[in-house]
Amino acid sequence: MFTGIIEAVGRVRAISRSRLEAGIPAAWSPAIGESVAVNGVCLTAVSVSPGRAAFDLSAETFGRTALGELKKNCPVNLERAIKADGRFSGHFVTGHVDGTVSLLGVERAPGCFVMSFRFSPPAPLVEKGSVALDGVSLTVYGVGACMFKTAVIPHTLKNTTLGWAKPGGRLNVEYDLLGKYAQKGSGPGITMRFLSENGFIGRPAD
Repeated sequence: MFTGIIEAVGRVRAISRSRLEAGIPAAWSPAIGESVAVNGVCLTAVSVSPGRAAFDLSAETFGRTALGELKKNCPVNLERAIKADGRFSGHFVTGHVDGTVSLLGVERAPGCFVMSFRFSPPAPLVEKGSVALDGVSLTVYGVGACMFKTAVIPHTLKNTTLGWAKPGGRLNVEYDLLGKYAQKGSGPGITMRFLSENGFIGRPAD
């Protein structure tokens, strides 16, 4: 589990369809098998050396995300998994990317920059809900049939890869976990028959 608060920006050392190697902060020492979010994608460290970590990529991960567009020396957002006893910021991010969105454009606004994105197919976006773009926790507004906007403050642009994003470029997107559950709904709900069939009460008469 992650928060969407980027801890560092690393650089791609090597990339293939099955493996990604990236530079990480020298102070980091992730254990083999530990999860790290790279551009918002939860990956497992399979090899670690000072200032460097390697991650295996499955065909599903390579095909569903924008990791395949990375080249050597490209910047990547990095976040370690949260600690149970740590301060929680951002929002709930699993690192299980839903797909990608395309950057439509960036415009300056008072105190921030407004970035607009195109998505397809329909997405579980809620006005003022959260979204993780390349792992960055942001708030959604201006939701349309196939686009949405988000405001990005200069600090975020400077300290994440969003400052390198260009119109037409693809970013990994993970929609708000709580929003997805809310939109999906809870099925038929709890009924007397459900309670009976699951041992909570005596079986009701038909």
